[in-house]
Amino acid sequence: MHATPRSALILIVEDDPNDVLFLRRAFKAADVRQAVRVARDGQEAVDYLSGAGPFRDRDTYPLPCLVVLDLKLPKKNGLEVLQWLRHHEEFKDLPVVMVTSSEEHGDRESAGRHGVEAYRVKPVSLNALVGLAHEIRAEAEDHCKDAKPCAEEEPGA
Repeated sequence: MHATPRSALILIVEDDPNDVLFLRRAFKAADVRQAVRVARDGQEAVDYLSGAGPFRDRDTYPLPCLVVLDLKLPKKNGLEVLQWLRHHEEFKDLPVVMVTSSEEHGDRESAGRHGVEAYRVKPVSLNALVGLAHEIRAEAEDHCKDAKPCAEEEPGA
């Protein structure tokens, strides 16, 4: 199987448009250099990653080098997306940072069993969110250093 190269791109999987907006602002404040794409639910994330349907064109929808994944999502929840990733050879080593409102020990444990890179509870203050964005930037710089460049513009934006 020929692996598709990953791009300097962070895929945010988040259904709340306000959370996406605030995370994008925090990324900008933290000087995150990778491009960002957004999947609005767990099924859309799977479709994006597998290149299904409208996501077939890898020039327009390149594979990310890092995924920021919410836990509580419509269609497929974050743990289901994480399980899907870990059951596909091409994505077994794709780093995932789970950013969720859940402080439940069982959720953190389940995410850890499925190989999440980091589990962070969504901060409520802007300063804490920028701090989280700095952590994500460090992960991205580590995992995306060999990734090919990616256009900043999101399709349809």
